[in-house]
Order: sequence, then C-alpha cells, then structure tokens
Amino acid sequence: MDKKNALRAGAVSAGTTLMMLLMTSPALALTRDDGDDPGPGLSIGETLGLYVVLPIVIFLVIVGLVMVLDKSDRPQKKQA
Repeated sequence: MDKKNALRAGAVSAGTTLMMLLMTSPALALTRDDGDDPGPGLSIGETLGLYVVLPIVIFLVIVGLVMVLDKSDRPQKKQA
C-alpha cells in the first residue's frame, strides 16, 4: 500500500512540476520594458564582497554578539 501512495505522490509532483514549467513564459531578458533603466553593473570584487564577504561578516558579528552577551551559568569543563 505504501508503494502505491509513493508512486501516486511522485506522479502528482512530476505532473505539477511539468505543468508549472509549461505555463511559465520565457524571461525575455533581452527585451527592455518601457521605463526600464538598469544601473551600471557590478565588478567581480563588488559582487563577491556583496554576496559572499558581507553575509559572512554579518554572521560572524551575530555569533560574536551572542557569545559575548551569553550570561548563562554553565559550568566550565576542567582540563585533565
């Protein structure tokens, strides 16, 4: 019985995915819309800084704040 349900769920998922792909229109990225005014592009350094370095720095700041502001009274492990 479980195999039949799994096959049915797979068929429904595949059918839904196929229908969504068929119903979406192409992106038409080369066709400009009225009022479209793209700005200057980002360099490789700016892109890496914005999408790689900045999230890592923000994550490390949050981790640091959590570690510094952690006021729980956990017993420290003794080194043997």
